[in-house]
Amino acid sequence: MGLDETTAQGILATADPVEGRTPTGVQSLRQLRRRRVLVLMLNVGTYAGLVALFAYLLAHGGFTFLDGLLLLAFCLSTPWAILGFWNAVIGLWLLHGPGDARRSVYPYAGKAPDTAPIVTRVAVVMVLRNEDPERAFARLRAMYADLEPTGMGDHFRWFVLSDTTEADIALAEEVVFQAWRGELGLSARIHYRRRNDNVGFKAGNIRDFLDRWGDDHDLMLVLDADSFLGAASLLRMVRIMQANPMLGILQSLVVGMPAASPFARIFQFGMRHGMRSYTMGASWWAGDCGPYWGHNAVIRIAPFKAFCELPTLPGKGPLAGHVLSHDQIEAVLMRRAGYEVRVLPEETDSYEENPPHLAEFTRRDLRWCQGNMQYWRLLAMPGLKPMSRIQIAWAILMYVGAFAWALFMILATLKVFDPESTDVPFPTGLGLTLFILTFLMSLAPKIAGLLDVLLRPGERQRYGGTGRLIGGALLEFLFSVLLGPVIAFRIAIFMVGIVFGRTVKWEAQARDAKRLSWRTAFGGLWPQLLSGVLIGGVLYAFAPLALIWAWPLLVSLLGAVPFAVLTSEQAVGRRLSWWGLCSTPEEVLPTSSLVLLDAQRYAFAMGGPPKNLAP
Repeated sequence: MGLDETTAQGILATADPVEGRTPTGVQSLRQLRRRRVLVLMLNVGTYAGLVALFAYLLAHGGFTFLDGLLLLAFCLSTPWAILGFWNAVIGLWLLHGPGDARRSVYPYAGKAPDTAPIVTRVAVVMVLRNEDPERAFARLRAMYADLEPTGMGDHFRWFVLSDTTEADIALAEEVVFQAWRGELGLSARIHYRRRNDNVGFKAGNIRDFLDRWGDDHDLMLVLDADSFLGAASLLRMVRIMQANPMLGILQSLVVGMPAASPFARIFQFGMRHGMRSYTMGASWWAGDCGPYWGHNAVIRIAPFKAFCELPTLPGKGPLAGHVLSHDQIEAVLMRRAGYEVRVLPEETDSYEENPPHLAEFTRRDLRWCQGNMQYWRLLAMPGLKPMSRIQIAWAILMYVGAFAWALFMILATLKVFDPESTDVPFPTGLGLTLFILTFLMSLAPKIAGLLDVLLRPGERQRYGGTGRLIGGALLEFLFSVLLGPVIAFRIAIFMVGIVFGRTVKWEAQARDAKRLSWRTAFGGLWPQLLSGVLIGGVLYAFAPLALIWAWPLLVSLLGAVPFAVLTSEQAVGRRLSWWGLCSTPEEVLPTSSLVLLDAQRYAFAMGGPPKNLAP
């Protein structure tokens, strides 16, 4: 339960925002409104131009009912790419233009000196559910060991919050925890708790922690089982929160750890570039209404406990009950309470692990999809900021757009059966222009991120040099072209299933690199393969020239099974590492915190964790 009304009002009474400025007082609300209007005009203008061009092309030879469906699918699938394009362009300008990105985008960070003492009580909270205990505890132990030499460790308490249901894993958690406690002594600042149920999923697990221990702490760092932060990054975030009492959630920019799996390695290489400029641009106009991604974020406990409890959605079916994707809703509730939610748009020692193969990637994505579809019922929550409603709508549109894109491909194939006049020559040049524009817009965040690295000689060396960087970018480009349609069709199939009551289970994610068998890959991807056969067969029989346009889609769908198997092959990952392709800076030169983590992992692999490990 949240706090009682009197206590909640007391928390709000501490808010004393400067009139005309955001709650932290660091930015002008008028300035943010001007930025948002500009971004809105850029997006609406681009959207209107693309839709008008596509409608003109569809009207060639007459506008049919099928053309109307195609136009609707185009309208739903395009906005996400357009916003990504403008966020990337704005972010690249901020990073390399004449201004100061820090003052323009995240001035709140400038209020926190790097030498400021830690005076708050911080809980480091890791949430587990049927995860490998040694793998998870290795992260916490390395973070603990990295923090202790700073002299700030007394301000931190460490909590492992388990929702594990498998008896053998629960026992292993207890054993690993007790071994750690035995090393640190009875006065150790570490705690372990396991619930007997999974009520409320991860958000319910955190809520139970708040009810038990929340009042004993000022801030909490929320970690997933695959999360890891270096001490310098953690202390920087805590200092920023201390210096800004009206900052409710500070989300770090999370990057992928070095990975052995070729799938994870290539995927996070592209995400690394895509997130840098995109996040900078998005933070420039979103400002105080930023997102929360559910982990690697520092949260102010009192308002979170008082105002951010998630509603239970009434009814039955996959869109009822507890909210699966808790983070975005908690972010908008925190902003509704009068506290800012911000992303720190700079790369620090804040890491996560990405799924090791395509099957695990899609399983995670479908859970997010179902959770985001629940947001339809939360759009009308009273008291939300207009920006917060846009934030919720955009989270919905991410998956609606993928569904619409897959539907667009199917409808475009059926277009060969649509009778229309052929007296008017088709404007091929305009059609090619539209195709290139939309394709480049979808890649804009990655292109902007790559340009950002290329424009900085020192940064290029961190990726192993210009040649390896460009080689990795070309490989990741091919990877994205092959991955996109597979994921879009999987989401589309799942969303149809939601209508008929299909749901997902919240289970542990696979973390280790593991080769997918051909049987497993085919079992999960035969719908994509069948779709490719049908689309390709129809085009070959009735419109063979259209195969020129459809080849990226067909290669992706027809090659989905071998793509999944090949990108799970550990030998491929080792070869990419040997060549230096798709390397991240931490692989080229590991940070001291990651060195500590590797030492912990090695010790567990050798039969037990090291004692008294220090940098």
